[in-house]
Amino acid sequence: MTMQKISMALAALVLSSGSAFAADHCAAGKTISDGVLTIATGNPAYYPWVMDDAPESGAGFEAAVAYAVAGAMGFAKEDVVWARAGFDESIQPGAKNFDFNMQQFSITEAREAVIDFSDPYYSASMAVLVRQSTVDAGATATLASLKGLKWGAVASTTALPVVTEIIVPSASPLLYDDNTNVVEAMKAGQIDAALFDLPTALYLSAVVLDDGALLGQFPADSTESPDQFGMLMEDGSALRACVNEALGEITSNGTLAAIEAEWLQETTGVPVIK
Repeated sequence: MTMQKISMALAALVLSSGSAFAADHCAAGKTISDGVLTIATGNPAYYPWVMDDAPESGAGFEAAVAYAVAGAMGFAKEDVVWARAGFDESIQPGAKNFDFNMQQFSITEAREAVIDFSDPYYSASMAVLVRQSTVDAGATATLASLKGLKWGAVASTTALPVVTEIIVPSASPLLYDDNTNVVEAMKAGQIDAALFDLPTALYLSAVVLDDGALLGQFPADSTESPDQFGMLMEDGSALRACVNEALGEITSNGTLAAIEAEWLQETTGVPVIK
Protein backbone atom coordinates (compact mmCIF):
# COMPACT_ATOMS: atom_id res chain seq x y z
CA MET A 1 0.00 0.00 0.00
CA THR A 2 1.38 3.41 -0.94
CA MET A 3 1.93 6.15 1.65
CA GLN A 4 -0.85 8.15 0.03
CA LYS A 5 -3.30 5.27 0.47
CA ILE A 6 -2.18 4.76 4.07
CA SER A 7 -2.79 8.44 4.80
CA MET A 8 -6.22 8.25 3.19
CA ALA A 9 -7.07 5.17 5.23
CA LEU A 10 -6.03 6.86 8.47
CA ALA A 11 -8.04 9.95 7.61
CA ALA A 12 -11.09 7.80 6.94
CA LEU A 13 -10.62 6.04 10.28
CA VAL A 14 -10.41 9.35 12.14
CA LEU A 15 -13.53 10.67 10.41
CA SER A 16 -15.35 7.42 11.13
CA SER A 17 -14.35 7.55 14.80
CA GLY A 18 -15.39 11.20 15.04
CA SER A 19 -18.78 10.44 13.51
CA ALA A 20 -19.33 7.58 15.95
CA PHE A 21 -18.45 9.85 18.87
CA ALA A 22 -20.76 12.58 17.57
CA ALA A 23 -23.61 10.08 17.43
CA ASP A 24 -22.97 8.82 20.94
CA HIS A 25 -22.18 11.96 22.95
CA CYS A 26 -24.67 13.21 25.50
CA ALA A 27 -26.15 15.99 23.32
CA ALA A 28 -26.97 13.72 20.36
CA GLY A 29 -30.57 14.23 19.27
CA LYS A 30 -31.21 16.89 21.91
CA THR A 31 -30.27 20.10 20.08
CA ILE A 32 -32.66 22.15 17.95
CA SER A 33 -30.48 21.41 14.89
CA ASP A 34 -28.94 17.96 14.61
CA GLY A 35 -25.17 17.97 15.10
CA VAL A 36 -25.12 21.71 15.81
CA LEU A 37 -25.13 23.61 19.11
CA THR A 38 -27.00 26.92 18.90
CA ILE A 39 -25.97 29.42 21.58
CA ALA A 40 -27.68 32.78 22.04
CA THR A 41 -26.33 36.06 23.33
CA GLY A 42 -27.60 39.63 23.51
CA ASN A 43 -28.11 42.03 20.63
CA PRO A 44 -25.73 43.70 21.01
CA ALA A 45 -23.46 41.79 23.40
CA TYR A 46 -21.07 43.84 25.50
CA TYR A 47 -17.57 43.81 27.00
CA PRO A 48 -16.34 41.98 29.01
CA TRP A 49 -18.89 39.25 28.29
CA VAL A 50 -18.36 39.35 24.53
CA MET A 51 -15.65 41.41 22.88
CA ASP A 52 -16.52 43.65 19.92
CA ASP A 53 -20.04 42.14 19.75
CA ALA A 54 -18.51 39.09 18.04
CA PRO A 55 -19.23 35.92 20.08
CA GLU A 56 -17.93 33.69 17.30
CA SER A 57 -14.41 34.96 18.10
CA GLY A 58 -14.53 33.26 21.50
CA ALA A 59 -13.21 36.47 23.07
CA GLY A 60 -14.88 37.69 26.24
CA PHE A 61 -15.89 35.82 29.39
CA GLU A 62 -19.22 34.36 28.26
CA ALA A 63 -18.05 33.67 24.70
CA ALA A 64 -15.03 31.79 26.04
CA VAL A 65 -17.13 29.82 28.55
CA ALA A 66 -19.63 28.96 25.80
CA TYR A 67 -16.96 27.40 23.61
CA ALA A 68 -15.41 25.58 26.57
CA VAL A 69 -18.79 24.07 27.46
CA ALA A 70 -19.46 23.23 23.82
CA GLY A 71 -16.11 21.47 23.56
CA ALA A 72 -16.78 19.46 26.71
CA MET A 73 -20.14 18.48 25.22
CA GLY A 74 -18.41 17.13 22.11
CA PHE A 75 -18.95 20.01 19.67
CA ALA A 76 -16.12 21.37 17.57
CA LYS A 77 -15.96 25.15 17.27
CA GLU A 78 -17.27 25.00 13.70
CA ASP A 79 -20.35 23.14 14.97
CA VAL A 80 -21.36 26.06 17.20
CA VAL A 81 -23.68 28.69 15.73
CA TRP A 82 -24.77 31.91 17.39
CA ALA A 83 -28.24 33.41 17.68
CA ARG A 84 -29.38 36.74 19.08
CA ALA A 85 -32.21 37.00 21.59
CA GLY A 86 -33.59 39.81 23.75
CA PHE A 87 -33.25 39.51 27.53
CA ASP A 88 -36.94 39.94 28.37
CA GLU A 89 -38.21 37.62 25.64
CA SER A 90 -35.73 34.93 26.69
CA ILE A 91 -36.98 34.73 30.27
CA GLN A 92 -40.57 34.22 29.11
CA PRO A 93 -42.05 30.70 28.77
CA GLY A 94 -42.25 29.05 25.38
CA ALA A 95 -40.14 27.60 22.59
CA LYS A 96 -36.66 29.07 22.03
CA ASN A 97 -34.52 29.58 18.94
CA PHE A 98 -31.42 28.42 20.83
CA ASP A 99 -30.13 25.47 22.82
CA PHE A 100 -28.89 27.70 25.60
CA ASN A 101 -28.51 31.43 26.11
CA MET A 102 -25.71 33.22 27.99
CA GLN A 103 -26.67 36.80 28.74
CA GLN A 104 -25.93 37.30 32.43
CA PHE A 105 -29.21 35.69 33.46
CA SER A 106 -29.52 35.60 37.24
CA ILE A 107 -30.94 32.32 38.49
CA THR A 108 -34.17 32.99 40.42
CA GLU A 109 -37.04 30.79 41.60
CA ALA A 110 -39.57 32.85 39.66
CA ARG A 111 -37.69 32.38 36.41
CA GLU A 112 -37.07 28.70 37.05
CA ALA A 113 -40.84 28.20 37.18
CA VAL A 114 -41.05 28.83 33.42
CA ILE A 115 -37.54 28.17 32.05
CA ASP A 116 -34.55 25.97 32.87
CA PHE A 117 -31.11 27.06 34.05
CA SER A 118 -27.81 25.28 34.13
CA ASP A 119 -25.75 25.18 37.28
CA PRO A 120 -24.12 28.59 37.93
CA TYR A 121 -21.10 29.50 35.85
CA TYR A 122 -20.43 32.83 37.61
CA SER A 123 -21.19 34.31 41.03
CA ALA A 124 -21.27 38.06 40.63
CA SER A 125 -20.20 40.73 43.03
CA MET A 126 -22.51 43.74 42.93
CA ALA A 127 -20.81 47.08 42.32
CA VAL A 128 -22.01 50.62 43.00
CA LEU A 129 -21.84 52.79 39.88
CA VAL A 130 -21.76 56.56 40.41
CA ARG A 131 -20.43 59.63 38.65
CA GLN A 132 -17.16 61.17 39.72
CA SER A 133 -19.07 64.20 41.02
CA THR A 134 -20.74 61.94 43.60
CA VAL A 135 -17.34 60.77 44.82
CA ASP A 136 -16.08 64.36 44.89
CA ALA A 137 -19.12 65.29 46.97
CA GLY A 138 -17.94 62.89 49.69
CA ALA A 139 -19.62 59.54 48.97
CA THR A 140 -17.62 56.61 50.34
CA ALA A 141 -17.74 52.80 50.27
CA THR A 142 -19.73 52.52 53.50
CA LEU A 143 -23.36 51.60 54.10
CA ALA A 144 -23.86 54.81 56.03
CA SER A 145 -22.79 56.85 53.03
CA LEU A 146 -24.81 54.77 50.55
CA LYS A 147 -28.03 55.27 52.48
CA GLY A 148 -28.01 58.99 51.70
CA LEU A 149 -27.71 58.60 47.92
CA LYS A 150 -30.54 58.71 45.39
CA TRP A 151 -30.79 55.21 43.91
CA GLY A 152 -32.06 53.80 40.66
CA ALA A 153 -32.58 50.14 39.73
CA VAL A 154 -34.00 47.91 37.03
CA ALA A 155 -37.19 46.53 38.54
CA SER A 156 -36.74 43.00 37.14
CA THR A 157 -33.15 42.41 38.31
CA THR A 158 -31.68 41.02 41.51
CA ALA A 159 -30.00 44.37 42.17
CA LEU A 160 -33.24 45.80 43.56
CA PRO A 161 -33.42 43.56 46.67
CA VAL A 162 -29.80 44.44 47.50
CA VAL A 163 -30.71 48.15 47.38
CA THR A 164 -33.90 47.82 49.41
CA GLU A 165 -32.83 45.14 51.92
CA ILE A 166 -29.10 45.71 52.45
CA ILE A 167 -28.48 49.38 51.65
CA VAL A 168 -31.97 50.52 52.75
CA PRO A 169 -31.67 54.07 51.36
CA SER A 170 -33.44 56.97 53.04
CA ALA A 171 -35.52 57.54 49.88
CA SER A 172 -37.22 54.83 47.82
CA PRO A 173 -35.25 53.91 44.69
CA LEU A 174 -36.53 54.97 41.28
CA LEU A 175 -37.34 51.98 39.06
CA TYR A 176 -36.55 51.62 35.37
CA ASP A 177 -37.11 49.11 32.56
CA ASP A 178 -33.49 48.45 31.63
CA ASN A 179 -29.87 49.35 32.27
CA THR A 180 -29.84 51.98 29.54
CA ASN A 181 -32.59 53.98 31.24
CA VAL A 182 -30.80 53.73 34.58
CA VAL A 183 -27.62 55.15 33.07
CA GLU A 184 -29.53 57.91 31.29
CA ALA A 185 -31.17 58.82 34.60
CA MET A 186 -27.72 59.07 36.16
CA LYS A 187 -26.51 61.29 33.32
CA ALA A 188 -29.54 63.53 33.83
CA GLY A 189 -28.89 63.83 37.57
CA GLN A 190 -32.10 62.05 38.55
CA ILE A 191 -30.20 59.45 40.57
CA ASP A 192 -26.78 59.28 42.23
CA ALA A 193 -26.10 55.55 42.22
CA ALA A 194 -27.10 52.17 40.83
CA LEU A 195 -26.04 48.57 41.36
CA PHE A 196 -24.78 46.30 38.57
CA ASP A 197 -22.82 43.09 38.45
CA LEU A 198 -19.16 44.06 38.67
CA PRO A 199 -18.08 43.42 35.06
CA THR A 200 -21.08 45.35 33.71
CA ALA A 201 -20.36 48.20 36.10
CA LEU A 202 -16.75 48.27 34.88
CA TYR A 203 -17.95 48.56 31.31
CA LEU A 204 -20.48 51.29 32.08
CA SER A 205 -17.98 53.34 34.06
CA ALA A 206 -15.27 53.06 31.43
CA VAL A 207 -17.26 53.29 28.20
CA VAL A 208 -20.78 54.63 28.67
CA LEU A 209 -20.38 57.29 31.37
CA ASP A 210 -17.79 59.94 30.60
CA ASP A 211 -17.24 60.51 34.32
CA GLY A 212 -18.23 57.09 35.66
CA ALA A 213 -16.70 55.64 38.83
CA LEU A 214 -17.09 52.52 40.93
CA LEU A 215 -17.64 53.48 44.53
CA GLY A 216 -17.38 49.96 45.96
CA GLN A 217 -18.59 46.38 45.75
CA PHE A 218 -20.56 43.81 47.70
CA PRO A 219 -18.69 40.47 47.41
CA ALA A 220 -20.68 37.58 45.96
CA ASP A 221 -20.63 35.78 49.34
CA SER A 222 -21.84 38.82 51.29
CA THR A 223 -25.48 37.80 50.91
CA GLU A 224 -27.33 34.57 51.64
CA SER A 225 -28.37 34.40 47.98
CA PRO A 226 -25.54 35.72 45.82
CA ASP A 227 -26.34 36.74 42.27
CA GLN A 228 -25.43 33.70 40.18
CA PHE A 229 -25.56 33.45 36.40
CA GLY A 230 -26.82 30.36 34.61
CA MET A 231 -27.21 29.27 31.02
CA LEU A 232 -30.86 29.66 30.12
CA MET A 233 -32.76 26.89 28.34
CA GLU A 234 -36.31 26.09 27.36
CA ASP A 235 -38.36 24.64 30.21
CA GLY A 236 -37.86 20.90 30.36
CA SER A 237 -34.81 20.98 28.11
CA ALA A 238 -33.38 17.52 27.44
CA LEU A 239 -29.98 19.20 27.12
CA ARG A 240 -29.76 20.45 30.69
CA ALA A 241 -28.03 17.40 32.20
CA CYS A 242 -25.48 17.40 29.38
CA VAL A 243 -24.77 21.12 29.84
CA ASN A 244 -24.30 20.64 33.58
CA GLU A 245 -21.99 17.70 33.01
CA ALA A 246 -19.83 19.79 30.68
CA LEU A 247 -19.87 22.74 33.07
CA GLY A 248 -18.80 20.44 35.90
CA GLU A 249 -15.92 19.19 33.78
CA ILE A 250 -14.53 22.65 32.95
CA THR A 251 -14.98 23.66 36.59
CA SER A 252 -13.10 20.68 38.01
CA ASN A 253 -10.21 20.87 35.55
CA GLY A 254 -9.64 24.59 36.17
CA THR A 255 -10.72 25.85 32.75
CA LEU A 256 -13.56 27.98 34.10
CA ALA A 257 -11.34 29.64 36.70
CA ALA A 258 -8.71 30.35 34.04
CA ILE A 259 -11.30 31.99 31.78
CA GLU A 260 -12.55 34.13 34.66
CA ALA A 261 -9.00 35.18 35.48
CA GLU A 262 -8.33 36.09 31.84
CA TRP A 263 -11.45 38.09 31.13
CA LEU A 264 -12.57 39.40 34.54
CA GLN A 265 -9.24 39.98 36.27
CA GLU A 266 -9.73 43.76 36.06
CA THR A 267 -12.48 43.43 38.65
CA THR A 268 -9.86 43.60 41.42
CA GLY A 269 -9.10 46.88 43.12
CA VAL A 270 -12.70 48.01 43.70
CA PRO A 271 -13.08 48.59 47.47
CA VAL A 272 -15.37 46.36 49.51
CA ILE A 273 -18.30 48.18 51.10
CA LYS A 274 -18.22 48.13 54.90
